[in-house]
Order: sequence, then structure tokens, then C-alpha cells
Amino acid sequence: MYPHLFQPITIGHITLKNRILMGSMHTGLEDQAQGFEKLALFYTERAREGLQLIVTGGFGVNEQALGMPEHAERSTLCTPEQAARHRLITDAVHAEGSHILMQLLHVGRYDHGSGGVSPSSVLSKLSNRSSRELSTEQIEQIIADYVRCARLAREAGYDGVEVMGGEGYLINQFLAPLTNFRTDEWGGDAAGRSRFALRIVQGIRAAVPENFVISFRLSLMDLVEHGSHWKEVLDLARQLEAAGVDLFNTSVGWHEARIPTIAMMVPRAAFSWAAEQLKQAVSVPVAASNRINTPEVADDLIAQGHADMVAMARPFLADPAFVRKAQAGHSHAINTCIACNQSCLDRIFTRQQVSCLVNPRACREWEWPQEKAAVPRKIAVLGA
Repeated sequence: MYPHLFQPITIGHITLKNRILMGSMHTGLEDQAQGFEKLALFYTERAREGLQLIVTGGFGVNEQALGMPEHAERSTLCTPEQAARHRLITDAVHAEGSHILMQLLHVGRYDHGSGGVSPSSVLSKLSNRSSRELSTEQIEQIIADYVRCARLAREAGYDGVEVMGGEGYLINQFLAPLTNFRTDEWGGDAAGRSRFALRIVQGIRAAVPENFVISFRLSLMDLVEHGSHWKEVLDLARQLEAAGVDLFNTSVGWHEARIPTIAMMVPRAAFSWAAEQLKQAVSVPVAASNRINTPEVADDLIAQGHADMVAMARPFLADPAFVRKAQAGHSHAINTCIACNQSCLDRIFTRQQVSCLVNPRACREWEWPQEKAAVPRKIAVLGA
């Protein structure tokens, strides 16, 4: 029923059986005791149901990267000992014939505790604290941290990494004039503001084998005043591709942006036109995201040439069997994400464990094993 969605695609040296990507989500499991065992169950169930490519929630590239030092031992990847624990996840996903990328993250000024660091000292609207301006030496160290983290991700069995370059996190903070008003080589014009992102990708590509996938989470529109100009975004994408990026997983909007991007009132696939513009500018695959929650919408996007893949995150909280049901032509049976944000985003921003309003079993797979899960009755909702 969805011939474009279930057409194979090659990302770097990996060939996937379908064009659905499970986007990165923080679940809160990362910070828990036995969190890796719980994450392995969470990802494996979705891989078993036909998902071919998974991106983990963001793991910190150094101990300060996520702004949660009390959880740094579990939620960062800095040592071989930490990498060994991730084998629980990668081995389980590979056993189901799926692939998995680790997202590399530094939150920068989105550190709620200390205010964090950024290219320039700027007040964060999320934490109401001012960040600390990075020195040149600190910038070089963070680049090295990204490269080390990518090497360790390969040792941990991941098929590649995704560099988080959007949503207002540290790399995005370097790219945007709003948060970067440096006058040295790391700021100023677009070339200076892009240097941090490019050096990270160049360093990773030089440090890992050719068959190790590099995805870049690229902000197509920041939706904040003094964000990146559209021409700068396209120029950066072309340079990142030349530096070794195999896939662009697109994003829209910073966390502090006032324009909704994934809430219920946002039309389905409202920003796919921007992904289409990027697709015309690069030769590697491009994934569209934001408010794509049915196979019909996803298949149409690919058929119309808006993107090569679709990235969905919360729909896999709502229904881990999304892929299998779509492929079998049973889209009516998919437990569809309603974009309420109540048990996912609202909870993760208050540092609680994520779940799903329409699937309370999400992220509790170990408490309610799949074979014991009752088949939910289809509930007709007036006006749905």
C-alpha cells in the first residue's frame, strides 16, 4: 500500500529495507539504574516490528555536556568502560536485523543548572541563567570530545553517529548570530560561525572507518530572531556533505522558539517543503521530520520528492508496531500519536521518565512484557 515508504534506501554503506527512521528521543531511562537493559528492551521491540534505523537519545560528549553531572556516568560516553555497557543495546538491536546510531549531544546554554557554556555569554530563556563564553582552548577540547565519543560509539557496536546540530543546542548556538557574536575565527561571518560544526564532522570522519555512518541533525529554520539565514543553512549542508556526512536528519525550531512545530495544532508535515529545498541542494539522503505520524502522510512526502526518508519519534512511543502494521496494510490498527506532548516532552523537560498518553506501556516494556500485553480495544473518538 505504501510503495515509496517501503522502498530500500542506502545510507552510506548501509542498505535499509524501508525509509522510516526512528528519531532521537530522551526517555529518562538513560539516567536510571539498569537503564541500558531497559533501553535495550525499548529499542529491540521496535526493531523486531520492522524498524530498520534507530537514533538513540542524545548522549553527552563529555561530563558537562548534558548539564546533569549527577547522571554523567550513565548519560555520557567518555570511556571504554562506558562503551562496553552499550553493547547491551547494540547487540540486541542487531539481533533483530536493525541498525542503530548514537546521537552525540552537547546542550551548551540549555544547561538548566549552571547556565552552561556557549560561543558567547548569553541569557538562556529556558534556565534564566547566563552561559559562560568558551575560550579557544575549550572549543578545541569539545571538538576532541566529539571525536572521542564517536570512536567509542563505534567500539560500542553502533552503526554510526548522529551529530546534533539543531534545536538550539551547542552546535546550533555557534551557527546563529543570536548566540554567537564572537569576532575571532569561531564567529563573525557565516564561515566563522560554521567552523565548529565542520571541524567536528571532519574530525569524526577522519577518526572512523568509511562504512561508519555520520548523520547530521540540521536545523532548517531556527524560528528565533537572528537565527541562521536560509542561504547559510544550504551552504553549510553542502560543506558538511563534503566533510563526510551521509544523511541529513532535519529539524525545525529551537526549544525556546515561540512558534509551535510539533504540537497538535501544527498541520501534518507542515515543514516538509524546507526538507525538499535541502534535498535539491545535496546529494546524500534527507529525512523530513515534524508532525509526520501516519504512513499515508509519510508515503506521500517521499512520492512527491519532499524527502528521501521520514523521521518519526513520538509515533514509536504511541505504537512500537507502526512499521509492521503499515507494511501489512493495517494502518487503521496503528495507535496514532496525537501530538499532545503530555507524557513525552512535558515529562522529559521536568526530568521525569517518558511515557505516552495513548500507550502507557511505552518505556515500561520490562514491567509489561510484550507477550503479556493485552490487545487494546479500538476506541472510536467522536470527531476524530
